[in-house]
Amino acid sequence: MKATIQKSINRSFSKKCLITLVFLVISSPFFAQAVFDKFDGQDDVTSIIVNKKMFDLMSKVKVDASDKETQQYLSLIKKLDNLKVFTTKSTRAEGEMKAAAEKYIKTAGLEELMRVNENGRNIKILVKSGTSDSQIRELLMFIEGAKNEDTVLMSLTGNFDLNEISVLTDKMRIPGGDDLKKATKGRK
Repeated sequence: MKATIQKSINRSFSKKCLITLVFLVISSPFFAQAVFDKFDGQDDVTSIIVNKKMFDLMSKVKVDASDKETQQYLSLIKKLDNLKVFTTKSTRAEGEMKAAAEKYIKTAGLEELMRVNENGRNIKILVKSGTSDSQIRELLMFIEGAKNEDTVLMSLTGNFDLNEISVLTDKMRIPGGDDLKKATKGRK
């Protein structure tokens, strides 16, 4: 009788652990978005926030069949869930963004794609891979600005190919897009 009760408790505990684990894996990209929400609405921070609904609406635009670049762009945005970009020149906000990014990087299971220190700018681009090396579930970019340049924090979630990002940065003119384009060039 004791053994039967113990097996039942062990199965129940195992199911709870499995459900919790699945929840954590699924919610991780959404957590990234919530961590950085505190920067939205701050006076010294410019915010660009695009959610899944907006990407869905944008993907339904009719385009000329011969316009391959726009078709690539529309194909990509169907795969995106959330885009959040925060920029600032404020040293206070920059410090908060850097601390939030560093804390998130430690817990999110992201791998570094690229790091550049150039002319006083520190650029970090990290990803959470999908089913293949070029398949991405989450992309995080942090650019620590040099004198008189913006600091940029960008979080992008979905299920997209890293090689498609240059199309997104060209069409949406994302701050830091040139740096992101350099990071994705040639990575297959």
